[in-house]
Amino acid sequence: MALKSLKIFSKDAKDLRKRILFTLLILGIYCLGTGITIVWASPWLQTLYGNLGFLGIFNLMSGGGFEQFSIFGLGVSPYISASIVTQLLQMDIIPYFKELKEQGYVGRQKINRITRYLGIILAFVQSYMLTVFLLNVKDVSMVLKITLVMTAGTSFLLWLGDKITEKGIGNGQSLLIMASIVLSVPQVFTGSYQAFIGAGTHELWVGIVFFVFYILMYLLIIVGVVWMTLAERKIPIQYANKTVSAYGAKQSYLPLKINYAGVMPVIFASMLLTIPSIIVNVIGNENAINFVNNYILYTSVSGFILYIGLIIFFSYFYTFMAMNPEEMSKDLNKSGAYIPGVRPGSETTKYISTIVGRLTLVGSIFIAVLAGLPIIISNVTGLSRDVAIGGTGILIVVGVAIETYKQIESGLISRKYQHRRIKQ
Repeated sequence: MALKSLKIFSKDAKDLRKRILFTLLILGIYCLGTGITIVWASPWLQTLYGNLGFLGIFNLMSGGGFEQFSIFGLGVSPYISASIVTQLLQMDIIPYFKELKEQGYVGRQKINRITRYLGIILAFVQSYMLTVFLLNVKDVSMVLKITLVMTAGTSFLLWLGDKITEKGIGNGQSLLIMASIVLSVPQVFTGSYQAFIGAGTHELWVGIVFFVFYILMYLLIIVGVVWMTLAERKIPIQYANKTVSAYGAKQSYLPLKINYAGVMPVIFASMLLTIPSIIVNVIGNENAINFVNNYILYTSVSGFILYIGLIIFFSYFYTFMAMNPEEMSKDLNKSGAYIPGVRPGSETTKYISTIVGRLTLVGSIFIAVLAGLPIIISNVTGLSRDVAIGGTGILIVVGVAIETYKQIESGLISRKYQHRRIKQ
């Protein structure tokens, strides 16, 4: 829908404009804070530069603030980790969390509160480990200062995200992550320009051709991500007390997204591959560090294969965790709906499982290609490692942008109907 048809600048959308401006203000505060380095960490930062390899995904999600240990250096990544933990706990691991999940709105509020507290705890633990083991700070008082500042920065970001959700256009935490990635985009393009043209490793016209090809490929990836994010398989369903044979009746569908997991498999895979790197760096064993660098990190051949395999595995894991075919079959049965030609019960569950499995295969391959292609290009062309996670960033930005657009659109439509009722 075009911007004009949304009528954002009409008199009826005054409240929406205030929400958009408020959101931009909060994002501006976040971008400003990302560039403020913790003064106490400055003497140790030279040990960090150029040594982010396995932590690049976290630097991306903090808008580059992680690399310079800014007050928002951790971003909202601890909250994301906490969200993953609470989602896993709802899978019959701890009955209390499953009960909260089944309580509806009240249960979701309690889970969100627990997730925030857990996110702050993880922020403290992560900032402490990074200060001690990555910056190699030995002074206890200095470690405590840096750790508390970074934890307070993450806590403040969670509060800003809540304010965006409450008084802005929604999706507060997601918009903060999106802003972080957008902040990194200029660095990606300037780095590629320097590699192709500025470094002088190619003839000028060859470098220009490579740079233009790189930009075109970037745009094609964006188009592909948009298509894959919106693509879905519609399974026709029929209600026992309704008929679609009447003239003008609408057919009901059960929509299933091709890429339901979104970027979560990439985050899962990155975090899992990060664990060995953190452990060997903490231990400090040179042989162990070389083994991890040569065989486990995604920059190596074996690590790249492992990375792609984990993305495909977690795509299935996350999708079937969030979209339980058995629960979907029960929900259809409770609402008096069925899939034409498929018997309710176990056959419906099997049918949905088969469809979801096929869709997940397509979606997981797409995500794997999206995450793997920049790595291949980085190794072949010698571009910086920031480009190697550019595909993941595009997937996050496009997903959040589409979701935000839908929220703005639904808000305008609801206001339109409200004004019609008032006039009537």
